Amino acid sequence: MKLLFDLFPVILFFASFKYAGAHPEAAAGWVAGLLGGAAVNPAQAPILLATIVVIVATAAQIAWVHFRHGKVDKMLWISLGLVVVFGGMTLAFQNEAFIMWKPTLLYWAFAGSMLIAAWFMKKNAIKAMLGEQMKLPDAVWDRLNLAWIGFFLVMGVLNLVVAFNFSTDTWVNFKLFGGMGLMFAFVLVQGAMLSKYMEEEK
Repeated sequence: MKLLFDLFPVILFFASFKYAGAHPEAAAGWVAGLLGGAAVNPAQAPILLATIVVIVATAAQIAWVHFRHGKVDKMLWISLGLVVVFGGMTLAFQNEAFIMWKPTLLYWAFAGSMLIAAWFMKKNAIKAMLGEQMKLPDAVWDRLNLAWIGFFLVMGVLNLVVAFNFSTDTWVNFKLFGGMGLMFAFVLVQGAMLSKYMEEEK
């Protein structure tokens, strides 16, 4: 359920893009209405409608977290800021290139915050999240932290490769299934390596 909630805006982005792709004329009319009557090319309507949906969904997600828990993680605020700024530029210029940059900048924000925390604040983000569930030497925590930093950096680059070398439809598919699949595979690999390490330490 937590994973589905975290993916809520991305799932709605994907669903609205696919629906609008099947009904471009209707989607163009909806987007034009939402943008105050601006002329909208039906070919651009799917990504524009999906962008509107993801902005609203991200804002709703943060409102729900604030209502339920009273505190919103900084990365959620960063995600909202990025989607509003780059999504707004996509809508203003009717150019999907802007929203395509958003995942990369978010991945790099994750990596940068983890790196800054490790170098300047002497805090390990992975240990802070998992330290209560398992006991590991600091050297292992450091390697895990660096592995995640590297993963986020690579994902940022990979998003740009797909975004600007393949069709928008392919990028939307990758945004949901590729990103989620690669992260799941990375978690499995990390889990297997940790399990092997803990077995060897017994």
